[in-house]
Amino acid sequence: MPEGGTCAPCLADPPRHAGIAAGTLYNDTSRKLVLGFKHGSRLALAPMMAGLIVPKLSFVDTEWLVVPVPLHRWRLWRRGYNQAAELARQITRRTGARLGVDVLERRKRTPSLGGLGKLARKRVLSGVITVRSSRTDLLKGRKVVLVDDVLTSGATSNACVSALRRAGAERVVVACFARVLDEALDAT
Repeated sequence: MPEGGTCAPCLADPPRHAGIAAGTLYNDTSRKLVLGFKHGSRLALAPMMAGLIVPKLSFVDTEWLVVPVPLHRWRLWRRGYNQAAELARQITRRTGARLGVDVLERRKRTPSLGGLGKLARKRVLSGVITVRSSRTDLLKGRKVVLVDDVLTSGATSNACVSALRRAGAERVVVACFARVLDEALDAT
């Protein structure tokens, strides 16, 4: 999307974030990469995936804080890593921004959001994601890049952005490897 452009879904329902930096669209190829990265322990994909995101973050410098979407502790324990945190680490290496890997927490276990509609996702995530009380000072007046692997309905990122903004973040940009755009999927 051209700089300063606004997508149709954002025009219909204005977001609280300050934009989306997506490395690619979600399609069959990016889906295979995401599934291998997320569920197949293919951590070696993180540098390549972040490498596609970073050019969209040319404005990010050492003043920014990079925060991954959190996993619940049981999912983190079962998987062994947070894929969003792995992408965030790679982004900070390339931009010089500060990594805030533990700023957000997912307080309750939630079911997988795959297959749920936008409203159901929003309902599942209500009150689940918060800023750790020990990290609120880090957010006051701060510019934040929120990182996830895929942006689907926006329910997860919206819950995170709301928590970050309530804690005092000045501006939050969402960065993801792949973005689902229904109009792009319909065209293929």
